[in-house]
Amino acid sequence: MGVFDTDGTDATGHEQVVFCQDRQTGLKAIIGIYSTALGPALGGTRFYPYDSEADALADVLKLSRGMAYKNALAGLDLGGGKAVIWGDPARTKSEGLLRAYGRFVESLHGRYYTACDVGTYVPDMDVIARETRYVTGRSLEHGGAGDSSILTAWGVFQGMRAAAEHTWGSPTLAGRTVGIAGLGKVGKYLAGHLIDDGATVIATDVNETARAWARATYPQIELVPDTLALITSAIDVYAPCALGGALDDDTVPALRAKIITGGANNQLAHPGIEKSLAERGILYTPDYLVNAGGVIQVADEIEGFNFERAKLRATGIFETTRRILALADEEGVAPAVAADRLAEQRMAEVGRLRAIYLG
Repeated sequence: MGVFDTDGTDATGHEQVVFCQDRQTGLKAIIGIYSTALGPALGGTRFYPYDSEADALADVLKLSRGMAYKNALAGLDLGGGKAVIWGDPARTKSEGLLRAYGRFVESLHGRYYTACDVGTYVPDMDVIARETRYVTGRSLEHGGAGDSSILTAWGVFQGMRAAAEHTWGSPTLAGRTVGIAGLGKVGKYLAGHLIDDGATVIATDVNETARAWARATYPQIELVPDTLALITSAIDVYAPCALGGALDDDTVPALRAKIITGGANNQLAHPGIEKSLAERGILYTPDYLVNAGGVIQVADEIEGFNFERAKLRATGIFETTRRILALADEEGVAPAVAADRLAEQRMAEVGRLRAIYLG
């Protein structure tokens, strides 16, 4: 995907892409603003050791576009943006680097609000907030929303309930087996919701700390060595909750699940995967639809955070998912196509109102 949409695959292209560098702290960051048609762009900051600058740019372009669609479907008056910091957070993250990044965010004067993502956490947002007003996902002690993974997982669970109803006639995972790839920020909370609902959980994670957490907290979870072992297990639902690109040309033919609903962003490795899933009779709920609970949580912070209000809105992901699945059936398209159409319609209709002169 190019910034200026040179290949014609992106209906609007990105509004703004900002490269940020501070040599003294080692900061190398890219902020992508896909659209502000609905309002200021909101999306997290990913701190990740990309192999190249090109990989970092490709990721921020995909992620910021996905945030625009996510925020639109969630009914938020916010556009889509994302940022990446290129580096290993375990080695290069520092107060100085985060504060330098915060200065760059502030320089955009509210066109972009940041939050947590892979490699960044609530304490990091508190540090960034020392240099910018435009940061969400702060700690409760600083008036923030805290860990946004809580409502991300809740929203994924609601989307999964809707998918279960669509597939099996009842909005519950009781008696079903769910495979979770990734027991990190979102996966661990999702596992708890599923177990409480009566589901059997199988999981995998590359991190031994996460596996140790599962053994100590939910010993009933069956841990398997890798993702291949997970997707070839007798699971009813597959929940990718790690990094993007989880659904590719090798994974789809091996899947045994009838439903895919997970917390990871950009799960489809490339366009056309959604068609392959449909041909195999696998129901895929678009990631940016079901994992919107986190952005709902941090967006609520902008108004003055109220957890119950945010949770109620995140619970609405159940009804939105039902609506999109029904629309997909009516129009004979994949759910991802139906979701895209609804998001694009809202961005176009509400964005058009900006043309009405207010005097």
